[in-house]
Amino acid sequence: MTLTLLHTAEVHRAAFDGLRDRIAPGVHLDHIVRPDFLERACNGIDPALAEEIAAAITAAPGPVICTCTTIGPVAACAGAIRVDAPMMQAAAWTRGAVLMVYCLDSTRAPSLGLLQDAMREAGHSGPVIPLSLTNLWPLFAEGQTKDFADALARAIRQKAAQIPDLGAIVLAQVSMAGAAGLLGDLDLAVLSSPDLALRAGLARL
Repeated sequence: MTLTLLHTAEVHRAAFDGLRDRIAPGVHLDHIVRPDFLERACNGIDPALAEEIAAAITAAPGPVICTCTTIGPVAACAGAIRVDAPMMQAAAWTRGAVLMVYCLDSTRAPSLGLLQDAMREAGHSGPVIPLSLTNLWPLFAEGQTKDFADALARAIRQKAAQIPDLGAIVLAQVSMAGAAGLLGDLDLAVLSSPDLALRAGLARL
């Protein structure tokens, strides 16, 4: 059984392999790593890039998870699972306000749209509060993943304390998942995408 993952950062390979070893050790993960897709998509996805993304997905032998939020909508149109879709569905079934945290401007619109769609379908009328932490992205881009997670957790904790009736925190990008464990003491749902997305991909095998 093979599940393909389309990444735009090499670091995600090890993260998903670790999850696979814990959840479904008998499943083979085929990783496609294309950082150039994200570089080009940050200024908008033109038809040529959309075709390349679709070609990578349709060439895969089975289900595909796209782990990049920015190219997620285009990947989903080609049949891939958006890495953030199961997470947004989980957030939609919480109560109260939802804090959606992101670190790239190019992910704001696709993440927010997906979350709002999921909340409408679930009948969730609570407010969505976007929190931009783009100033922290260079830490991840430079490979300082621990510092990135620590800085995210500090900023999120500070913002969460200011929001009444907060029910869930959504870490919009796969790269942000490391902060989830640092916020476990908060009395609310702290949602990251890798685990939920991998389970969704395994369900398609």
